[in-house]
Amino acid sequence: MLIREATAQDWNAIWPFFEEIVAAGETFTFPVDLDRDEGRAWWLLSKPNRTVVAVDDTGTILGTAKMNNNHHGNGSHIASASYMVAPAHAGRGVGRALCEYTLDWAKTENYRAMQFNAVVETNTGAVRLYRSLGFEVLGTLPEGFLHPEHGYVGLHIMHRAL
Repeated sequence: MLIREATAQDWNAIWPFFEEIVAAGETFTFPVDLDRDEGRAWWLLSKPNRTVVAVDDTGTILGTAKMNNNHHGNGSHIASASYMVAPAHAGRGVGRALCEYTLDWAKTENYRAMQFNAVVETNTGAVRLYRSLGFEVLGTLPEGFLHPEHGYVGLHIMHRAL
């Protein structure tokens, strides 16, 4: 698997699984009816932030990550990131590879920590992955997320020092 900078042309391959994941309304605080152009603007970030894709040997996009400063000004030393793995490629280490990549990026860019602001507590696979990479739950916003199946569930704030 290769992780490389995402290009505008990659959006055609990202959009189908991006739309599926967002429309499901289970893991992101994005509007579930986000259209293609809005989604591209939210996901394909410009420098100094970055968006990358994980590709296999044939060039198929397996997943994507965006990484950015979590805050501005005097809080700009804390990074954040978001990840999407194409459902057809889940469970193959793509999410772990993308998360490790973003952590390396944040260290290289001299961020002091990485913080995730809204990890849905029922997204147990993601929570388990982040914990295995050294993240801790700092707190949980009770009923901060309306899950389509589970109703109101908590949103974890997760943190890892770099």
